[in-house]
Amino acid sequence: MSGFAWDAFARNLALAAAAALAVMLVTFAVAVRRGVHRVVDVAWGLAFTAVALVTWTASAGEGDPGRRALVTVLTSVWGLRLSWHIARRGRGHGEDPRYDALLAKAPGDRNRYALRMVYLLQGALVWLVSLPVQAAQYVRGGPAAPAWAGASLWAAGMVFEAVGDAQLARFKADPAHRGRIMDRGLWRYTRHPNYFGDFLVWWGLFLLACAAPASAAVSAVSPVVMTLLLVKGSGKALLERHMGGRPGYAEYCARTSGFFPLPPRRRS
Repeated sequence: MSGFAWDAFARNLALAAAAALAVMLVTFAVAVRRGVHRVVDVAWGLAFTAVALVTWTASAGEGDPGRRALVTVLTSVWGLRLSWHIARRGRGHGEDPRYDALLAKAPGDRNRYALRMVYLLQGALVWLVSLPVQAAQYVRGGPAAPAWAGASLWAAGMVFEAVGDAQLARFKADPAHRGRIMDRGLWRYTRHPNYFGDFLVWWGLFLLACAAPASAAVSAVSPVVMTLLLVKGSGKALLERHMGGRPGYAEYCARTSGFFPLPPRRRS
């Protein structure tokens, strides 16, 4: 039989919100000092890691120790790798064009506007999307199958995300590829292997919370929100609008799946 520590989980919601907010506020202070708000992208993975660690500490004696450790480690590995990758990719660059465009609309002070529209918003999203990470740590007992399935899905997602990022980085580092569209490796089967990997990671983490009906119910919104962000929000849709005018991109789109990996379509 499985159970769910409702009272302890409810108290943890405030702790998780405080952890996400703290990461975002520290990042905001760093960004203001540097004059570049793109550093908030590095904080995204760090904030999830902070939520996982705070929840792991707070849930001691409440949930299954093995599940608590597993979901904390998986979330932290994903978050730290993502933050390291984004930090390395952005080293030496100026402001991200996305934030330039957003802050150009600021009705007053740009930094205050960024705090409201970027940092606090992302902190709220971290809190919402991390619900499975929080809920899984308050499940008492329950079957092991969801944990095995979730860890397997998470591992597949990490392969797509990490390998896709590495392949793209190597491609862009070669001067001979300047102006060309990346269509090799995993990018031959999906236009967004990194976003597809994120999709698998968060559905995998959700499965870890499915050992009890209550924890599954309170965290089901998380993978849905993350999927919408990846496909319709700041992921695939935004990047494809940015890439749309590049030479060769329309042909790449015509032969390559937009999200789920599929064999390339042949020309008719």
